[in-house]
Amino acid sequence: MTSMHATSPAAPRRKGSPWTGLGTVFVKELADHLSSARMRILEILVLLTGIGAVYTAIQDIRTVSGDAPYLFLLLFTHARDPMPSFIALLGFLIPVIAIGLGFDSINTEFTRRTMSRLLAQPIYRDALLLGKFLAGLATMTIGLVALWLLILGLGLLLLGIPPSGEEVARGLMFLVVAIAYAGTWLAVALLFSVIFRSPATSALCALGVWLLFSVLWQIIAPFIAQAIAPQDPVAALFGVPSVAQMQWEQSLSRLSPNTLFAEATLAIMHPATRALGPVFQSQLRGAVIGAPLPLDQSLLLVWPQITGLIATAIILFAAAYVLFQRQEIRA
Repeated sequence: MTSMHATSPAAPRRKGSPWTGLGTVFVKELADHLSSARMRILEILVLLTGIGAVYTAIQDIRTVSGDAPYLFLLLFTHARDPMPSFIALLGFLIPVIAIGLGFDSINTEFTRRTMSRLLAQPIYRDALLLGKFLAGLATMTIGLVALWLLILGLGLLLLGIPPSGEEVARGLMFLVVAIAYAGTWLAVALLFSVIFRSPATSALCALGVWLLFSVLWQIIAPFIAQAIAPQDPVAALFGVPSVAQMQWEQSLSRLSPNTLFAEATLAIMHPATRALGPVFQSQLRGAVIGAPLPLDQSLLLVWPQITGLIATAIILFAAAYVLFQRQEIRA
């Protein structure tokens, strides 16, 4: 008897590379992002807030001695009430811009009924999804690099001193962390754009996740830590949490991209940072309090945070990729 497998037709195979059309999608989406009114509004928002934070910092830095170490890094980290530091502003604004760029990347093709015609061209879903993601990330990168150069230019103009080589290197590493952070939230927006056909729904869900991790997670994490690791009676006598509770709270808080970004920028832009989280006496043995760490030691300190941001972006993009591959494009 003939096997049923022998008579079944072979599964169709795609011809050519799955990345055919990637460059076309990337260039088209990048041009749309850079010329859109939405992007111009977001750029003006970031520009005004960034210049305001830097100008406030420069007014205070001028009172500091010109021989102070890492004077240029203060442009990014210095804060004065009511204006937060430039890094704190970016931690708030980068997710908003990334969500604004990616919340309608895929579902707008369905609402306009252009998805079938688009994929009827020699463009595979792989190239379409990756091209849209890379175009959004490239747009964020262009904006962040331009803003970074603007701040350096303002520092040179108003402070009258050039940055050191280590300050430039730390600034470049800060750019890498900011781009990874932007990629994470862009992947969040892209995932919801694949899941929901309505752009309004995907935008609300992405903003809800952002609000959860930026505001509520720091409140929720301690309660979860207390439920997992009950209070130590000895620590309770002194009114402090136990070591197990602090470790659990720190681990849970690092599920938030906002926490990973804040810790990474803290160690990179504050060279005197020697530990993230609880510091024990054994960690300070032989250390000179206030002495800055070299750049390679600061990078070793935050390498898990940087890796976590990149890994989160990859995992979210992979989830969006799998869901998009299973969608019916004619619906």
